Amino acid sequence: MIILGIDPGLATVGFGVIEADRGHYTVLDYGIISTPKEDTLPVRLGKVESGIETLIKTYKPDQVAVEELFFSKNVTTGIAVAEARGVILLTCNKLLGEEVYEYTPNQIKMTITGYGGAEKKQMQLMVQALLRLKAIPRPDDAADALAVALCHGQVAGMSNQFRVR
Repeated sequence: MIILGIDPGLATVGFGVIEADRGHYTVLDYGIISTPKEDTLPVRLGKVESGIETLIKTYKPDQVAVEELFFSKNVTTGIAVAEARGVILLTCNKLLGEEVYEYTPNQIKMTITGYGGAEKKQMQLMVQALLRLKAIPRPDDAADALAVALCHGQVAGMSNQFRVR
């Protein structure tokens, strides 16, 4: 099964594409979709949509896993990220139907490290180990997206509980 993991954002959307086969994971690609801050919000959202469409058409994932939002400090930034996340969910749903799943940051941390309060470095090291990579994936947004994909791969047998409804 091919899984596209997405770490939503407006300036930077992290993505990670893995192949999951009975508990073994292979990285197909990872990286970011960037939108320049000089562009207007509608233009930036359009670039997010286009980037997600390209990923889906290129890798033809069977399922997409998206991190749910968590923000506690800057509500203004959170609103823009939420708008980008909406575009991501809409685009995935249009192209893949109901094969879109979402996980909270704590669910991802718990699944990857066994501890819902894991630090970023712990997560990155576990992603590196689980994917048998020589180095921690960079940038951080891409590493986070790979963690989302891995999380989904680990719980795919129970995935109906996490389907976007």
